[in-house]
Amino acid sequence: MPLSDHEQRILAELEESLVRQDPEFAERVRSESVYRHAGRYCKWAAVTFVIGVVVLVAFFAKTPVLGFIGVIIMFGSAVVFERNLRRMGRAGWHDLTRSRDGEQSKASAASNGLEGAVSDARDWFRARFHRRDN
Repeated sequence: MPLSDHEQRILAELEESLVRQDPEFAERVRSESVYRHAGRYCKWAAVTFVIGVVVLVAFFAKTPVLGFIGVIIMFGSAVVFERNLRRMGRAGWHDLTRSRDGEQSKASAASNGLEGAVSDARDWFRARFHRRDN
């Protein structure tokens, strides 16, 4: 249901008031997306997972207890990653991976961001390990 003219005027006045009172906060709200928080947690969970792998590999041969702690770190970070990925959903994933500049075409936007990096890596692996049937 669309807003009436009166409601639109009230919202515009509130926005102007917010910009005048706290321009930093207004800019932050304007630039942040709904999914950015969950995306940030996914990134930290991935970093923590790698740290868990390093702990596992470095200490398992010396002390299996420390190696098991690495496994626990990996498991915990995988759970956090999965929960935040579910929270973002498909729309959030595309919002997170799309280009910051919304005016670019879809083809050029796909070459930027996380999707572009994954696509480039996949293409490199295919080219590198492609069997040549001669």
